Amino acid sequence: MHATVRRYEGVDKTRTAELTKKVDETLMPSLSKLPGFSGYFLIKDENDVITSIDLFNDSKQASDSTRIASEWVRNEKLENMLPNPPKVTDGEVIAHKTSTGFRA
Repeated sequence: MHATVRRYEGVDKTRTAELTKKVDETLMPSLSKLPGFSGYFLIKDENDVITSIDLFNDSKQASDSTRIASEWVRNEKLENMLPNPPKVTDGEVIAHKTSTGFRA
């Protein structure tokens, strides 16, 4: 399993609900159609930082998710909401555990 973490700093905190809605409606459906898709998480902290985590079967699939996310930001015209390019970490998941009952 491979994960991609994208950390967006300086997010317009007044538009977090709008961003979340767009992620739900347009980004997650696109990512979930990619081969090897295993999961997606969006995390908001208190410092105007939004972090996304994608899980895929292999590194190429994980890399494709970053390309899709970048295109999505441009296509949805979110450059003002996400003014800084994300810091991206991509790599093999070397340990994990999940609960079968977990649901967001």
